[in-house]
Amino acid sequence: MREFILVNPADLHLPPGIRSQGADPVKLSRQIARYGDSLAGMPPLELIRGRDGHLRINDGVTRATRAAKLRPGETVIAEVIATLPKLDVTKMPKVGDKLP
Repeated sequence: MREFILVNPADLHLPPGIRSQGADPVKLSRQIARYGDSLAGMPPLELIRGRDGHLRINDGVTRATRAAKLRPGETVIAEVIATLPKLDVTKMPKVGDKLP
């Protein structure tokens, strides 16, 4: 069953690996140049719900960063694609912690 929720992108945990450092600066600047601060038509972020309901981005780090940077406090649509109750996502930084 698909679950869509509204989230503040700054509060989402980043995925492990290279994206744990935040959005790719080149890709982020390209998105900002193309879309500015508009969120209209932005595809939903894909999230994983971990332990205690904390959310981690699976797809959409750059989109989440653009939204958090240019529209702080505004919510965006996201799809929870999996719930992994044993996954502790709180060890990873949040989008808001890595804003350029």
